[in-house]
Amino acid sequence: MDKYKFIIKENSPKYLQIYNHIKKMIIEDEIKANKKLPPIRTLAKLLEVNNTTIVKVYELLEKEGYVYKNIGSGTFVSDVNRSINKEKSIEMDGIIRFDNGNPSIDMFPVDDFKESINMALEKEGNSIFEYDDGLGFLNLREKLVDYLKKLNINTHKDNIQIISGAQQGIDIVCKGIINYSDLVFVEEPTYRGALEVFKNRGAKIISIPMLEDGIDIGILKLKLEKTRPKIIYTMPNYQNPTGITYSIYKKKKLIELAEKYDFYILEDDFMSDLKFSSHINYPLRSYDDKGRVIYIKSFSKILMPGLRIGLVEMPSEILKKILWAKYSSDISTSGIIQRSMYHYMENFDWDEYIKKLEKAYSEKFELASKLIVKNLGEKLKLKVPSGGINFFLELPRGYSSKEFSSYILKKGVSILSGSHFFDTSIDDRFFRINIAQPSICEIEKGIDIISKNIDEFLTNYKNTEEFKENKLFF
Repeated sequence: MDKYKFIIKENSPKYLQIYNHIKKMIIEDEIKANKKLPPIRTLAKLLEVNNTTIVKVYELLEKEGYVYKNIGSGTFVSDVNRSINKEKSIEMDGIIRFDNGNPSIDMFPVDDFKESINMALEKEGNSIFEYDDGLGFLNLREKLVDYLKKLNINTHKDNIQIISGAQQGIDIVCKGIINYSDLVFVEEPTYRGALEVFKNRGAKIISIPMLEDGIDIGILKLKLEKTRPKIIYTMPNYQNPTGITYSIYKKKKLIELAEKYDFYILEDDFMSDLKFSSHINYPLRSYDDKGRVIYIKSFSKILMPGLRIGLVEMPSEILKKILWAKYSSDISTSGIIQRSMYHYMENFDWDEYIKKLEKAYSEKFELASKLIVKNLGEKLKLKVPSGGINFFLELPRGYSSKEFSSYILKKGVSILSGSHFFDTSIDDRFFRINIAQPSICEIEKGIDIISKNIDEFLTNYKNTEEFKENKLFF
């Protein structure tokens, strides 16, 4: 407890001084990841401040990602910002980036999109700089109706909201329909950005494990018999981080359960346009005839992520709530981006571009699958997905992926620890390899580096941290 004690000055707010003191200890590894912070009353007494001051400190640390709360257990140190700060201290030039999900810049149709921007400026005039209708640029929404038909989604332009990326989509859906203490079911593991949004809304998160063909329906049913979520958040195709694609049976079953138990499904789709070797990757929304799916489509993995554009397609009964939530966030997505996106889809061969993109991603996926199975399959546990950009691997029991992440970064490869994708602290043996950004040569080199160094790591790094019981089975 002595390390928490320091002299509080009178010239700045007490809670900020305490926040900065604890934050500094976390970043500098004086407090290890997953270690429990002192109880609120204990720390308040030690520092001679009010309990509410410590409550404010812990809330700020949680908001910034430095800690997480386990209901009934206390507040624990996260490894997320620790990892970020460590990465910042290491020169990333020359590092093979298996940790970054953004596409390689050589895949972007930069020249064609530059032309579409010029078209928008020439044809739309001054209106390009005005706020659009609340739902977004009408011509683009009409174009997106046609686009969605190719994904077997039949909808209307008035059910589409243009958004500034998938993260905003998740945020405005939560603002529109999630209240404090509402239940949200999520896949386990899942996308960290979504978890943070749900927590910031004060929602209670319940995690459902993933199996090889999608969410564990048996456990989901057991949970539904005891409690009712407001929504369940899911990525049915090429899930992040596991790469798993739901079976058709599970997609239909999820909609059936949503109707029976009266909840919405928030579908986050970032890659259904690409088939890979799968023939079952139509979006979950394409099977929905009950009005249960709120569909978020991001273009960040199939176009340029810096554009920050996507869509929410939703049932009519929640349209006004989502529209209000969007307006309260940023009034309107960039007019020039919306119109440029429209002219790009209207005047350039979108289908041909998707074919080229699929070919590039498929080559990367097939190579990575082959090399991972061949070089790591006997040493690490893994399930090869049917497509996508993510591989989720598991170290043997007794090893930490956080340690492995730091170890392999020094060898020239950056991976992402599995702790980013779980709501609570677990026996952290999982890590993600993402192949969106590296070239074919970098994929070969990166997996080779992991393969050549895994034995040394397994020999020298067992039981370097305390562990908690793992909850993931797939």
